[in-house]
Amino acid sequence: MKTIMKMLAAALLTASSVHGLAAAETVLRLDEAPVGELDPAKASDYADSILIFNVYDALVIPKQGQPGYDPHLAASWEVEGTAYTFKLRTNVKFQSGNPLTADDVVFSFERMKALGSGLSYLFENVDKVEAIDAATVRFTLKQPYSPFISALTRLPVVDKKLVLEHLGNGDGEMKDWGQGFLSANAAGTGAYKVVSHNPQEETVMSKNAGYFLGVPAKAPDTVRMRYGLEAATVRTLISQGEHDISSQWLPPEVLKSLAADGAQLLTERGTTGFYIKMNTAKPPFDDAECRLAVSYAFDYESGVKIVAINDKVSQGSPATGAIPVGMLGALPQDNVLKRDVEKAKEHLAKCKYRPEEMNVELSWIGEVPLEERFALLMQANFAEIGIKAEVKKLPWALFSEQVSKPENTPNISQLFVNTLTGDPDTLLYGMYHSSAAGTWQAPEYLKDAEVDALLDKGRAEQSDDGRAKIYQDLGKRLLTVTPSIFAQDQTAVFAASNRVSVPALTDPAKAFPLAGFGFNFRLMEMKE
Repeated sequence: MKTIMKMLAAALLTASSVHGLAAAETVLRLDEAPVGELDPAKASDYADSILIFNVYDALVIPKQGQPGYDPHLAASWEVEGTAYTFKLRTNVKFQSGNPLTADDVVFSFERMKALGSGLSYLFENVDKVEAIDAATVRFTLKQPYSPFISALTRLPVVDKKLVLEHLGNGDGEMKDWGQGFLSANAAGTGAYKVVSHNPQEETVMSKNAGYFLGVPAKAPDTVRMRYGLEAATVRTLISQGEHDISSQWLPPEVLKSLAADGAQLLTERGTTGFYIKMNTAKPPFDDAECRLAVSYAFDYESGVKIVAINDKVSQGSPATGAIPVGMLGALPQDNVLKRDVEKAKEHLAKCKYRPEEMNVELSWIGEVPLEERFALLMQANFAEIGIKAEVKKLPWALFSEQVSKPENTPNISQLFVNTLTGDPDTLLYGMYHSSAAGTWQAPEYLKDAEVDALLDKGRAEQSDDGRAKIYQDLGKRLLTVTPSIFAQDQTAVFAASNRVSVPALTDPAKAFPLAGFGFNFRLMEMKE
């Protein structure tokens, strides 16, 4: 009998311990816009970036609270001319248990280049990548490219051995380069492992106990990232304590309501601008005077008020030009853009098109309802100087297709664009260099020799001071030729429960100058 009682007591104690462990597990629940791309060679959107920054690692990472980059998978690097040589950490293992080697870095680059998707264009200037030894890798560029280190934040390193074990159907030695496998599975070194992944619905991740930097005990044990939730659903879930962090796309009135109910407002600044883009390849905006007229007619102050949440937080702040305030090369903060109806009329009088002959197509992206409000604001602003405008809703897929030809591109498009790497080159080159025309980022079809020259010069200049001067000159030139209305600097605002602490999105001294990098789950703390 005593033996039975002891066994029963032991069983109860074990059950109690297991229950305690289960109860202690913390789960972070968040949402983002669909879809979540898990393949590191294809990822480019905000949701994709959150996944990649947690599941994979790169050779370098941005510094917290200041400009510059630190070694990450790399222990150090040296630059000699156009050659960048990296020494790798020797204590890093992939989630599979395979050790990190220089061959993995070479393979990751070659895979991204072969697929030609996602952010592969950031590495077009790379001539070759070679493994010098197991712990040394060298990139040789075709020509000087000062933003190269920043670009490496977007080269996730994949487990070559694991990918080669899971090649799908395809031509050549590498067949499909593991696309089928990596669309649903991870092959990284990151702080979080993928438990399950449905790019339309949800990705579930859990802590990687073998992470080379360690994962703090207070970081979430499990992360559930859902896609495409309606604003009303998110509002209800957060209010009921069943959701932790919203996407940045909630309407300001929903954010205001959640804040009034006690939710935190997390913010990310200095990485993104809101650009109202004018098609310079067809009337009436092939005339710079017409572009200047509507840029002065736009009500910048009302635009910021449209996205205000309360007296302290807004989803936008006044812009000084093409580069968000706080980024290298931004124009002075006290030179914010303002409406001037008289100047608008002066420029309109110099335009070769008469206002009564114009019927401007104002498009807005159907998946971003907030843009309709700006379209209606512009319609009213333009009417004040005699320009008729028609508001048109475009689904993203249709917009992306139309902008490939200037004759199909709307007169005006609206886009939120971020730096991707934290450097002004990756913000501006893809929008305003003439070689980029016809992409979703460049519906302006701008062709300006001075803009091209300054963009190329910014890539060649090596000093930060020299580059800052170049980009300031570029900002002034863009204000002169006005391919876009620089509506506002975007502040990404996320509603959050009080169960989670996110220093990178609440403390400027701990913020990262790279969009989405503040969502490193290992740097968050769960309070229960």
